[in-house]
Amino acid sequence: MAETPLPQAIPSRPLPEREITSPVLLTLPDGHLNDDAVGWTRAPLVITDGIGRGARAWGRSRRWEQWTVTTTTHVVTLTVSDLDYAALHGIWIVDRRSGAEIAHDSVGLLAGSASLPGTLGRGSVRARTLPVRIDIDEIENGTRLRAVGERIRVDIVAHRPEGHESLGVVVPWSRRRFLYTVKDVARPAEGTLYIDGRPQPLPAAVSWATHDHGRGRWPRTPAWSSGTASGVTDGRVVGFHLGGRWADGTGSAPNGLLVDGRLSKVSEELTWEYSPEEWMAPWQVRGDTVDLTFTPEHARTSSVGTTFGASTAKQLFGTWSGRVRDENTTWITVTDLFGSAEEIRTRW
Repeated sequence: MAETPLPQAIPSRPLPEREITSPVLLTLPDGHLNDDAVGWTRAPLVITDGIGRGARAWGRSRRWEQWTVTTTTHVVTLTVSDLDYAALHGIWIVDRRSGAEIAHDSVGLLAGSASLPGTLGRGSVRARTLPVRIDIDEIENGTRLRAVGERIRVDIVAHRPEGHESLGVVVPWSRRRFLYTVKDVARPAEGTLYIDGRPQPLPAAVSWATHDHGRGRWPRTPAWSSGTASGVTDGRVVGFHLGGRWADGTGSAPNGLLVDGRLSKVSEELTWEYSPEEWMAPWQVRGDTVDLTFTPEHARTSSVGTTFGASTAKQLFGTWSGRVRDENTTWITVTDLFGSAEEIRTRW
């Protein structure tokens, strides 16, 4: 895969996005994008049952669920995905104190090892392979995350507080290529990680879950930057997701700020500044409503290759500081909020 750096310091640009407030189908009967679905939501209102069914656009459909749980001591990520011709699953954990990583990954041709609901919240998520077993189930006021690998066992509940909102965005590259994604941040988490049989309870009140949900039909070579964080800062529960480059020019922006469960849409294409030659240097993300600096503390590199394509990812974990403006034009101060930043390139 070519290593040409992605362009840096693209000027920010405000966008006139539309809020969707009632359920809507993502696709039309012919499989093309439903224009009425283009916009953003505060709750999972987009019905995506048309993705991944039958032979229509086979090879371009993408369905995934990824959960990341951060604590003061560990980060754990669970991934279940269906790419039509391949299924990619993984359990990954890092000890923030030592930097030691454990990864259990599985790549299978076709997608028989993955079971994902057609629409978010309408069924369980399963991954069944020899190295990886993952179960994700909706429960009352939350989501239960369970996973088993050779050295890791996970049993965590991501609570959903009353009134908690999440960012949903439909990104329209074209009538045939589009994505619906949900970025659900700042979900209070509790449970236990078992590493080599030793229990590691999640510290109360400082453990947070983030959910990345996707359904759509992708172009062949998307590349993107993104950042996310969750926690308590300035006495308030704050979370955010910021995306760069992959949605530029579509009229949609996968950017949102959550404060005490209330979502503020960040409707602008943001400026990202970082160096692919020096990943551990600070990252800058700026716009009219965002002024943030990310300071990395741990770097993770991952790559996947199959007969049909490949992807490479550089994911950094660390702290975010700065400020973001909410829907009431109030600047929210962010101080050492733990999260991640990443650059991903794909060719599928």
